[in-house]
Amino acid sequence: MAAALLAAGGAAHADDPPPSGVDVTVNANEGQGTIPATGYGLNSAVWDSQMNVPEVQDLLKAAGVGVLRYPGGSYGDIYHWQDNTAPGGYVAPGTDFDSFMGTVKKLGAQPMLIANYGSGTPQEAADWVRYANVTKGYGAKFWEVGNELYGNGHYGSGWETDQHADTSPSAYAHNVLDYVSAMKAVDPTVKVGAVLTMPGNWPDGVMASGESSDWNHTVIPIIAGKADFVIVHWYPSSSDAAHMLDSVSQLNGELAQLRDELDAAGAAGTPIALTEVNGGVDEDTQPNALFGADAYLSALQNGVFNVDWWDTHNGPTKIDTAPDGATDYEDWGVLSSGTCVGSVCEPALNTPFPSYWAIRMLSRVGVAGDQLVGAGSDSAMVAAHAVHRANGDLSVMLINKDPSAAKDVTLHYAGFTPDTAATQTVSTYGDEATSIDTATSAYSATHTLPPYSITTVTLHPKAGTASALSAPGSPHVTAATDSTATVSFSPSSGGPVTRYEVYRQVGTVSELLGSSTGTSVTVPNLTPGSTFTWNVLARDADGKLSRPSDPVTVRTGTPAKSTCQVSYQLTAGWGSGFNANVTVTNTGPTPITGWTVAFDFPSTGQSVAGFWNAKVTQSGRTVVATPVDWNGTLAANGGNSASFGFTGANSGANPPPTVFTLNGTVCTTQ
Repeated sequence: MAAALLAAGGAAHADDPPPSGVDVTVNANEGQGTIPATGYGLNSAVWDSQMNVPEVQDLLKAAGVGVLRYPGGSYGDIYHWQDNTAPGGYVAPGTDFDSFMGTVKKLGAQPMLIANYGSGTPQEAADWVRYANVTKGYGAKFWEVGNELYGNGHYGSGWETDQHADTSPSAYAHNVLDYVSAMKAVDPTVKVGAVLTMPGNWPDGVMASGESSDWNHTVIPIIAGKADFVIVHWYPSSSDAAHMLDSVSQLNGELAQLRDELDAAGAAGTPIALTEVNGGVDEDTQPNALFGADAYLSALQNGVFNVDWWDTHNGPTKIDTAPDGATDYEDWGVLSSGTCVGSVCEPALNTPFPSYWAIRMLSRVGVAGDQLVGAGSDSAMVAAHAVHRANGDLSVMLINKDPSAAKDVTLHYAGFTPDTAATQTVSTYGDEATSIDTATSAYSATHTLPPYSITTVTLHPKAGTASALSAPGSPHVTAATDSTATVSFSPSSGGPVTRYEVYRQVGTVSELLGSSTGTSVTVPNLTPGSTFTWNVLARDADGKLSRPSDPVTVRTGTPAKSTCQVSYQLTAGWGSGFNANVTVTNTGPTPITGWTVAFDFPSTGQSVAGFWNAKVTQSGRTVVATPVDWNGTLAANGGNSASFGFTGANSGANPPPTVFTLNGTVCTTQ
């Protein structure tokens, strides 16, 4: 094992403890979508004098960066593209729009452009579209309307420029429609995005005086069907490296909640872009690199079409020490600015920090057109992601989050049979390494991960084990009730199909729910008020399964008719906590004396911190409420209602409960 550790960039010592064992399961039958060409992105900024120098261009091209965002975060709301100025900010020479597009073209990338909302106008944005796509023919497709406009002071914190008289979310949303109209009048092919907040993060749930809805619940209904995509930023609040690395586990729930909010407001299927992300802890050292690799792939697995790291160059602010002993300059860039804090100086200008190498490792696991598939680890210290390559190979990324201990990982497969007689390719980025080590070796199911490392294993399939059938296409829900759902899809090609099968994904296990010889499947006996992720696969004449379809999200409602009715209302929020009100009504023919209302929180990070007008207890995710002296009787036929409230805490996502029971009966939920 010592030789393996040294070859991978780690350091082995005689007194090191033996690596602990970890099992990782890859399920190639669980499709999580295709890696888009826009997946691996990075922020650029007009204050960065190195933005367009050849050395930087070459480094970003080598890293496979497919999107560059411009002109740089909050500068988007003070930047005027015509004269390359940002009043109140610094603009470096040589960072004008045409120079930036020269870098974009050299990379073979696409721009993500921020139209100035805070101090600009729809006409200025439309003129930029005309210059970019009509005059210059750049084909700039993706445009954001403003940056973090929820930070314009409306909720008390004001870092974002917004010169509109009305800074409310409603005003922003209606003004977005003016931008969309003006920009599309010039070029109908552009995609224009609107700013949302990330659920579970400030100001999610926050309402200003006199408002009854927060930013997302105000903006989404107005821009639904009119904005082409939505934008969120994610900077998890972490006290140290361990918490930062663990925070990636919150991303699934937060993005799922955002999808629910879009669906509920008539914006189902609206694409999501994560145009800023950074761990924000030990920024220039290995922990942030591990976070970055994990966050990019987790977001893409949840259907995000673009992830942009913050950012290319930023500059040092404070000297600190990471858990592995490395010097951290609190520089949020992926490349060194070559400057100093006091007597401590960064590495030479444009030296890659570990976060750069994390982005570069992404192309070792998958590129545009490859299929993301399920992978799971039985250890919280090892994150796993997998990609079924277009050529049939399978790549697995393994991230060891332990700063001091190596991990022996054994890989297991479902839906893929590796060729054990063929070689495998292993790429490793070790702790604070200055390059990626890649080696080819004989097949092995077990791999030793050095401490604080990113490892990618690429395997060839065994000949004759893969079906020639293509994946069923475009799965979508065509009907759903409280207990059934029908999914339709386009047929597979490549040979005769004996049947189509629908699978529910539970961890890394695929559970067969139903099958059909046609292009739709109805699944009965589903749990009311639940959300499921399904894939459709085709089975060929030899009994082999095709690749899985893209995932389809299936939601069941609560009973349309029941003997009880419950409404749940979020009345206040502050990012890490909230107030909620629950009202229960007995719509049945018999009065109820002594009621019990029960529900489950959808997220493990939600909890009850206080309550009123009921006695509320919690066990795991399950919350149970019973009456106080004055509201214990519910009259028949809706004659009265009982209401109670509670204060909750949330770490990460804060979706509303969907299923409530009254004395064991599932209620209709409003």
